[in-house]
Order: sequence, then C-alpha cells, then structure tokens
Amino acid sequence: MNTINSLPLKGRKLLAVFAHPDDESFICGGTLAKYAAEGAEVTVVSATRGEMGRRMGNPPYLNRETIAAAREVELRQACNHLGVHELKFLDIRDKTVEFIDEEQLIGRIEAMMHEIQPDVVLTFHEKLGGHPDHCAIGKATTAAFRRYGQGALYFVSFGDMMQQPGKYGYTSADIVQVDVQEHLKAKLAAFRAHRCQSELMEWVWQRDDRALRNLGRYEYFIRGNESQTGKDSLF
Repeated sequence: MNTINSLPLKGRKLLAVFAHPDDESFICGGTLAKYAAEGAEVTVVSATRGEMGRRMGNPPYLNRETIAAAREVELRQACNHLGVHELKFLDIRDKTVEFIDEEQLIGRIEAMMHEIQPDVVLTFHEKLGGHPDHCAIGKATTAAFRRYGQGALYFVSFGDMMQQPGKYGYTSADIVQVDVQEHLKAKLAAFRAHRCQSELMEWVWQRDDRALRNLGRYEYFIRGNESQTGKDSLF
C-alpha cells in the first residue's frame, strides 16, 4: 500500500501543453511516467488531434476522415500507460495552431493554469520546437505562464540534443537532466499505444529487451524561468 513517504510528490502538479497526440510520449514520456509514479498529478493538454498527420498505420488502415478519432483513442491509451491524471484538448485543427488568434489562445491556456495551479509547466520552445504547431503552442504557453506568474517553466528538447547546449545558445546550468531509466517500460508502452504513428518504427515492435535499448536513460529540459535550482529534477 502506498504511503506519503513512497509518494514524495503527492499533492504536486505538472501541466504539459503540447501540439499533437504522441508529443507527450515520444519526447518526454519517461519524465511524465516518473513524476506520475512519484505522486504528482500530471495533466496533458493537446492542442490538436493530429488529423493532418501523414502516417496512417502500416499498412495504412486510417484515412483523413478517421484519423482524428483514432489518434484521440491512442492518446488516451498512452496517457493511461504513463499515469497521466487528466487529458484535455484545445480542439484546434492540426497544422493551424500558428494561425489561431494569439490572445485568445494565451487566455485559454492561462485559464487552465489558474484552474489546475501547476507547480511545473512543460511545453515546446517557441524557436526550437521544429514543427510550426510546436513553436506556436510553445509561444502561447510561455506567454500564459508569464501572466500566471507561479511555478517553474521548462521547454522540452529532442533526444540528446541538449547534451551540447552551447550549440543552441545555452549552458549546462540552463539544462535539467531527468533520469527516466526506471520508467522506460511505461514509455515504450506509450509508444506502442500510438500505433498508427509508431508502426513504421521497426525498433518499437521488437522484443521488449531490444526495443528498450533504443530509449535513452535521460530526458533533457531547458529552464524557462529563474526559479529552479535543481540539476536532475523539474520539481
């Protein structure tokens, strides 16, 4: 039976605001699983349902009419594997986040922050996010966080790119390295839940011990404000 001592983050809250189903799993699934297992309430927000994604399964079994519903189901399954407390959608059409009224979007995200009162907020960096939807939701979430004015903000990064932060204008002091070794099985399960997107990744569907070798021990985050001091934890 769990006790408060075995759940060191009981009562703490993490809000992750992303653009598409699978962002939460492919980029930082280990971190979400780790903090959920330690007692934090994790809320994931997906701006879209990924209906413009090019992957339709392998062999293809979805089409432009059915993909949104399928990806929502997959996201819910992935969140279950990661221990996510709550999933919310902003109901924005995929590939249009950058065209949404910015003030309205910031206001919606800020309202969520006041409702949830997160200790930690995760989102994309507005310039390093890669996909236009990533950058746009990251920019809006950052602005909402500045207005909200509480807690800690971090930007996700891809793979091990932030092992060399100087390439991107950062120093090692700007980076938090989270050890997710004990939560890679949950991350792999979440990868597999996003079936239509991960079926083309042959390694995901190998035997568990082989597949797990492809998942890194650490996930890296860029500090988004000055309130954090830890090097290996977001809390």
